[in-house]
Amino acid sequence: MLNTLLPVLLFTALGLAVLGAVRRLRMWRQGRPAKVDLLGGLLAMPRRYMVDLHHVVARDKYMANTHVATAGGFVLAAVLALLVHGFGLHNRILGYALLGATLLMFVGALFVFKRRLKPPARLSKGPWMRLPKSLLVFATTFFIATLPVAGILPAGFGGWLLVGLLGLGVLWGVSELFFGMTWGGPMKHAFAGALHLAWHRRAERFGGGRSTGLKPLDLEDPRAPLGVEKPKDFTWNQLLGFDACVQCGKCEAACPAFAAGQPLNPKKLIQDMVVGLAGGTDATFAGSPYPGKAIGEHGGNPHQPIVNGLVDADTLWSCTTCRACVEECPMMIEHVDAIVDMRRHLTLEKGATPNKGAEVLDNLIATDNPGGFAPGGRMNWAADLNLAVLADKQSTEVLFWVGDGAFDMRNQRTLRAFVNVLKAAAVDFAVLGLEECDSGDVARRLGDEATFQQLARRNIQTLGKYRFQRIVTCDPHSFHVLKNEYAAFGGEYQVQHHSTYIAELIAAGRLNLGVHKGSSVTYHDPCYLGRYNGEYEAPRQVLRALGIEVKEMQRFGFRSRCCGGGGGAPITDIPGKQRIPDMRMDDIRETGAELVAVGCPQCTAMLEGVVEPRPLIKDLAELVADALLEAPAANKPLPEREPAEVH
Repeated sequence: MLNTLLPVLLFTALGLAVLGAVRRLRMWRQGRPAKVDLLGGLLAMPRRYMVDLHHVVARDKYMANTHVATAGGFVLAAVLALLVHGFGLHNRILGYALLGATLLMFVGALFVFKRRLKPPARLSKGPWMRLPKSLLVFATTFFIATLPVAGILPAGFGGWLLVGLLGLGVLWGVSELFFGMTWGGPMKHAFAGALHLAWHRRAERFGGGRSTGLKPLDLEDPRAPLGVEKPKDFTWNQLLGFDACVQCGKCEAACPAFAAGQPLNPKKLIQDMVVGLAGGTDATFAGSPYPGKAIGEHGGNPHQPIVNGLVDADTLWSCTTCRACVEECPMMIEHVDAIVDMRRHLTLEKGATPNKGAEVLDNLIATDNPGGFAPGGRMNWAADLNLAVLADKQSTEVLFWVGDGAFDMRNQRTLRAFVNVLKAAAVDFAVLGLEECDSGDVARRLGDEATFQQLARRNIQTLGKYRFQRIVTCDPHSFHVLKNEYAAFGGEYQVQHHSTYIAELIAAGRLNLGVHKGSSVTYHDPCYLGRYNGEYEAPRQVLRALGIEVKEMQRFGFRSRCCGGGGGAPITDIPGKQRIPDMRMDDIRETGAELVAVGCPQCTAMLEGVVEPRPLIKDLAELVADALLEAPAANKPLPEREPAEVH
């Protein structure tokens, strides 16, 4: 009886899964075209799954082992079940292999079941609560049904009751795992996730690579959409990526805006895009809502506008673009890309940048800086420093990119300190002076791709007139844009953050430093230096060279909490229950440190905006300048630097 029943159930479920897969593919293909290596991606997918994806999953050892057992056991069991029970290959060796696979899957499912007994708040509930039961039923029924094949029980064992129970078990388990994999059950992430890894929009992330620069819009093509208005305006592999979400909520737990009570939850945002892909409402979402917004009030379809349908605009403007969500996502989904794509439509097509957004963008167009200051005052901070201007020299070893901190009195202290460091090391350097324009970071994150590209091309044209070996800047945002986003427009340069360059000067013996005395120190990792560019060690090398033992916060390195200053968030200023920099200052206070070392003007501004009493905030350049001794160091060549560790 089982020999008749099992093949029917298996191939029926497999056929329905194929139909569901075709339906899913058609849904994804509603998106815009995207260039991917179809065959090469499929061939690379197993390695991307086993190495790159598990590099992220392995941060949680419990779930890493659980996932290996459950997913590995299921894939092996499914293939062997089709061979043994579908095609009738009743070979004893295959039977034992299937028993082993189901046992492995059963053990993994037990750990999934244990996690779901008291699930963390970040996990979605609803259908996901039945998944461990379905995994256990699938493993148990195929284990029992395979015992005769392995010769452990006689063929045709059991009565009608046992056969019926096994049949129901197979129907339940197979339906969940095969049918639900493509028609929208919890297992959908397995099918979509595999193809997402194969045809990822940032294939360069795999193999230990890093890809964080935003993709440019083609502003020359009148047919190209200016950002994303409707779900179908995403590229097809972005839609595929949304479907890969496993609703684990690790992005939710890492998101500073969600923690601050602003109306953003990156997990729900991705699930809202899935709703828009298929059509419907968010009424069945079984996770945490956007803070302050009820479940069941939003919906849409692929052809309806996203904003004021699937999501509200303030959800998109709450994002600080810190990439904490992307860094934590085990499925390697690109949340920030999607948010900026939707912002681009609001800014370029609707002119709907909130609060001071429109004013800042107008300032960038009129004065080349977000504050609207007279461009002629860009070098006032250095009036007494006798700095070399590149237009006069034509060539230099180091081009010091000043950035728009030149107009901020607090950041001018950092700039002057770094100049003192460069002079103490006898570095051949120059500045662009009045020729320097804003890097365009703020414009791009606010969705104004047109202004960004205009600024980028002007800066590239200026830089093309001169010769220099490297660009060094104190601003991680300018560093990131110059290093990673100008290349798309023909501007490829060696760019370094000042912490990296100072570390090299120290290693070469070109700085004569005393030892830091007094206050205990913690270090705040800037998002655009750390998560965006993988530089965590150089700032700590500099602090160690000053004799400082860093008192690390609980969230540091790639898990550092954002200061709240990125992505134009201080400009759009979406309210929440608390301020992100206040939360970061709480992290700092827990260390007991009296001083916070920073490496970003945005971080300095946000942390110094916290109400006192609080620790003192100082840039790395200020700490090094304070420690300079009078005797100049020898002018030695810089050593070859090991690449920063990529997390």
